[in-house]
Amino acid sequence: MESTPSHSQDADLIRPTRDVLEHALVKDRAAMARAAEQDLQAFWAREAANFVWFNGWDKVLDDSNPPFYKWFTGATTNIVYNCLDRHLSTWRRNKLALIWEGEKGEQRSFSYHALSREVCMFANVLRSMGVRKGDRVTIYMGRVPELPIAMLACAKIGAIHSVIYGGFSVEAIHGRIEDSQSNIVITCDGGYMNGKVVELKQIVDEALKRCATVEHVIVIKRTGMDVPMEEGRDYWYHDLMTLPVAKTASGQSRCETEEVDAEHPLFLLYTSGTTGKPKAILHTHGGYMVGVATTLKYVFDIQDDDRFWCTADPGWVTGHSYVVYGPLLLGATVFIYEGGPTYPFPNRWWSLIEKYGINILYTAPTAIRGLMRFGEAWPNRHDLSSLRLLGTVGEPINPEAWRWYHRVIGKGACPIMDTWWQTETGMFMITPMPETPLKPGSGTLPFPGVQADVVDEHGNSVKPGEEGYLILKTPWPAMMRTIYNDNERYVEQYWKKVPGAYFTGDSARRDADGYYWIIGRVDDVIKVSGYRLGTAEIESALVSHPAVAEAAAIGLPHEVKGNAIHAYVMLKAGQEPSDELIAELREHVSHEMGPIAKPEKITIVPGLPKTRSGKIMRRVLKARAQGLPEGDLTTLEE
Repeated sequence: MESTPSHSQDADLIRPTRDVLEHALVKDRAAMARAAEQDLQAFWAREAANFVWFNGWDKVLDDSNPPFYKWFTGATTNIVYNCLDRHLSTWRRNKLALIWEGEKGEQRSFSYHALSREVCMFANVLRSMGVRKGDRVTIYMGRVPELPIAMLACAKIGAIHSVIYGGFSVEAIHGRIEDSQSNIVITCDGGYMNGKVVELKQIVDEALKRCATVEHVIVIKRTGMDVPMEEGRDYWYHDLMTLPVAKTASGQSRCETEEVDAEHPLFLLYTSGTTGKPKAILHTHGGYMVGVATTLKYVFDIQDDDRFWCTADPGWVTGHSYVVYGPLLLGATVFIYEGGPTYPFPNRWWSLIEKYGINILYTAPTAIRGLMRFGEAWPNRHDLSSLRLLGTVGEPINPEAWRWYHRVIGKGACPIMDTWWQTETGMFMITPMPETPLKPGSGTLPFPGVQADVVDEHGNSVKPGEEGYLILKTPWPAMMRTIYNDNERYVEQYWKKVPGAYFTGDSARRDADGYYWIIGRVDDVIKVSGYRLGTAEIESALVSHPAVAEAAAIGLPHEVKGNAIHAYVMLKAGQEPSDELIAELREHVSHEMGPIAKPEKITIVPGLPKTRSGKIMRRVLKARAQGLPEGDLTTLEE
């Protein structure tokens, strides 16, 4: 694959401060990586020994039937036993597990004891409704404490949860329920987001007109709005939790945790493709538990007195791994906020960090760029000195946003853990640790025990600086096991492109220091006159202009160049569109990346099509520009 025109990504290393190094759990990442490379199974076995297993494993890794790898075979455990039960006999029993604030300012908090009590009671309710090990339960809710409680209650009794982000359409819910064959849905009457009510129950009711499998709907009262309740099908959560079935005969809120095989399914999580039905990614109890806890512990250096805030919704894999399961496995305190970052004012997040003494903030580049638009005055109103680590997730972060985040939010003292991973990987794969020297925009190095590479169309490693396909060469514990009910699609999608390796679908390059730079999805790479140009790099160049808040770049057919770059930009507040500004932006990209990257056309727009997790849907822009079908739009933000 062709090399990318050089620009300012290869910045000088930003080294951690002495305080960061003294605090870090990992002092010598290189030694840790060498140990993992020398004996991968011994490395993961040592980490797995930190958890409770009812029976030990026969094999750490069963690779007898690739790509259907299995981890900790023969062992039995339950991820919820390790998230909750085991902490109750320690000093963590009365430690805060979860702190929540609603968009209107309501506050709730749960100690490990209190959270376990709620989970036990709801698990008993589910059992009373006939939910058994292996059954699928659909969860479609706002960002309220009952969402993680529902997830944990399902896992506690061996049921498989399928969480749908609380903003998806009727069709998305219908398709996911039908595919998973769920017979119970857990939802809310409504939810709050940016001052508006999301009518969750109404959306569920519409979806269920097309679903024959659902027998019961459990509804959490969040807004108090009037919603229809179908007799014999719909039940209020608060009523169920007061019934005798929620407790034992002696009146105790206890529920035995189901012992499950390490390979027992934990959850399904659907990801949308450009065409066809969404893929149901399947993760399991044992390997996922070890992978997410280990990566969170070392990457974010989790300490007993930390308050960790991952801003993701639990409906996405980031929320599964690093809002719900990862922090609780480590006995940490996790913070959850219901609303958006700019409601009612652009300082909402910064006020919450100050109010609750948040130590670690993990968020998306989209959110950072959105908050950048409002300038530095809003965060500078607040004391952010409790922060010691920052993180990003979901997409490559452009260097301009990285530097703003580091300078304005982290005050130049907080390392940024720029993590690359996927729904399919379950855990961080390419990531810094606090001791890692950083380059703005680079995910740095593979996590110890992860072997990555950048290869060409034939599977051969490319030279440093050249772009290629990002692949993973060895299995890892938190990897997806298959696509639910579709093993053939699993093999075809992820393991056929480069035989013997997991094909990530992402384009990347590796620099002379071995640092990885994620360019974007393979279909988000534009080939212009023989040069491969990453949309993320073009967008970074545009956003580095002082007038631009966000940008999206696509490639459209061109008679001479093969493809020409078309860009869409949102301006910062106070900026006015003009032909002169468009000409200036085209020259700016040319200056930043070279003449080959100069956009053929730039259109100034009031907004960009995004998924509800904040990722720009470039394929939608491309389809619209060419008058083609837009494919699966179930993840498109309203």
